[in-house]
Amino acid sequence: MELNGRVIGLGIELLIESNYKVWRTCLESYLIGEDLWEVVSGDDTAAPENVDSLDQWTQNNTKEDFVLKRSISHALFEHVLRCKSASEIWQRLYNKKAASVRS
Repeated sequence: MELNGRVIGLGIELLIESNYKVWRTCLESYLIGEDLWEVVSGDDTAAPENVDSLDQWTQNNTKEDFVLKRSISHALFEHVLRCKSASEIWQRLYNKKAASVRS
């Protein structure tokens, strides 16, 4: 899925330590365009009482999880390995970037 540091099919550079702002902007645009932003932003949450809603959320979360994991470098992958949702991955990467700026 990678070619010269880009995610094939998306044309987005892999996230590395130095390109977070560009990566985040491109990924956000992509996810909004694919109607997947609500799950990663935390605006859409699973509703266990509604099976159809839960199934749709699970499907969207899985798509977003895959896109996010395939768009980061191997060096950063360990930071999201145990995340349970796309929203958690997004937040973990944001927190990592914020921590590196404070350091």
